Amino acid sequence: MKGKLITLEGIDGSGKSTITERLKNHPSLSDVVFTREPTKNWIGNVVEQAIQSDTDQIAEFFLFTSDHAEHIAKLIKPNLENGQNIISDRYLDSRCAYQGATLSNRFENSIQWVKSIHKGWTIIPDLTIFLDIDPEFAIERCGNRGQQTKFEKMEFLQQVYDNYQKLIKEEPVRFVVVDSNQPVEEVEKDVVDIITSYI
Repeated sequence: MKGKLITLEGIDGSGKSTITERLKNHPSLSDVVFTREPTKNWIGNVVEQAIQSDTDQIAEFFLFTSDHAEHIAKLIKPNLENGQNIISDRYLDSRCAYQGATLSNRFENSIQWVKSIHKGWTIIPDLTIFLDIDPEFAIERCGNRGQQTKFEKMEFLQQVYDNYQKLIKEEPVRFVVVDSNQPVEEVEKDVVDIITSYI
């Protein structure tokens, strides 16, 4: 029996990474494989370096995409075929939303261009949970974390948020939206309920 791929998505400051860490402590999810993008392998490390620099936007996109391809080949596909359920903190939709924003000045329909590069080899998630938060509140959270990345600016985050809304509208069955303005305990409960009822 093939496993399920569940992804957590949201703009910076939505609480994705915090929720992912909390999910790891749930007994009902003890046999789930947890992962993330960018990964922690050497390609993922290069991606992190690119995020902190002024790397060309297309070059940065292909670094993200290379990391995604390696992630699928070495972790996602083998585990799914082995019947393991996977939860990934960020995945393909992050690329569509974020690189869709960074490349909006290079391509007329940047989201569709990003999708076209992935067509035929990526693995589409079975379920995607979108942590929905107001971009202004998210920026406050990011500011409280210390130094901001180039992705944590208000105008850019609003564009990313809008891109996520387009993705949700295109695939309303795959996406489940959770209000991330709630206290973290409430968000966690909602996410756990959705995942456990799905798998």
